[in-house]
Amino acid sequence: MLSSKKKLQLVAAFATFFLVAMGVACSGFFVAPVLTSIAVGPTATIDQGATVQESAIGTYNDGSTKILGSGVQWSSSDTGFATVNSSGLVTGASPGDATITAAFQATSGTSSITVSLGNVTALKITPQSGSVAVNAISIPFFAFATVAGDSTPVDVSPTATWTTSSSTVTINVPSTTGVGVTFTDTVAESVTITAVYTSTTTLTATATLTVN
Repeated sequence: MLSSKKKLQLVAAFATFFLVAMGVACSGFFVAPVLTSIAVGPTATIDQGATVQESAIGTYNDGSTKILGSGVQWSSSDTGFATVNSSGLVTGASPGDATITAAFQATSGTSSITVSLGNVTALKITPQSGSVAVNAISIPFFAFATVAGDSTPVDVSPTATWTTSSSTVTINVPSTTGVGVTFTDTVAESVTITAVYTSTTTLTATATLTVN
């Protein structure tokens, strides 16, 4: 006959074995969810020198989501326009557009940042008028912003919003400064060109294109 002490030792041993076996079995069936996509935001327009905090939210193959923090690798497509630190804080460097990327494990996501000038007091299109033949690319038009305290106008052509009074005109906006915006028209007419620039306020300028 086993003593009561021996019986208790056997029961304890079987209980321990059972718990260990159950743990092994459960861990064998558990599969960690896989990261499938990352949503990065916000997409924003900020003034030069201003900041915006980006966040990265991961979506997994089981439908769950999680705010990603430690381990996210942040980068900017153009640090001349916007920089981003290791925590996802974006700083506007100069007027232009940059894509901010958050990479985690083998997955990444992006958001777009537009940097505008701050304290813009005036906007002007140069030249004020121009002429072009039908179906020919026009001379380039530039949008220059006047900034308070700065005597030199800044070329904001790539980041201004351009429209025309004609539905037949194609607008060609450059991706960099110093190139200018060109217009192609399929009919002879007089076209009003409008540039809108949003800073601390929204400013508008116009010019005229004559299509012969």
